[in-house]
Amino acid sequence: MVHYTPLSIEEIFPSTENHYKVVSYRGKTVLAQHTEDQQLQLMQLLSTDPQDYLEQSFTPGNIMKNDYIQEEK
Repeated sequence: MVHYTPLSIEEIFPSTENHYKVVSYRGKTVLAQHTEDQQLQLMQLLSTDPQDYLEQSFTPGNIMKNDYIQEEK
């Protein structure tokens, strides 16, 4: 099948590579991404406890403080 489009190949087939890391932050498992200035930004909270989602520190987009970050193994 031929598909004519003005879009680039990267726009049609985005890279499946992601630069997310699973880390423990304040005792909870989160998905984080490095920012341009090498800080970790919280992308998603991975928890089954509804109370965890009410805490301001687990809001997606927050920059995480290094004191509370622990790498997952």
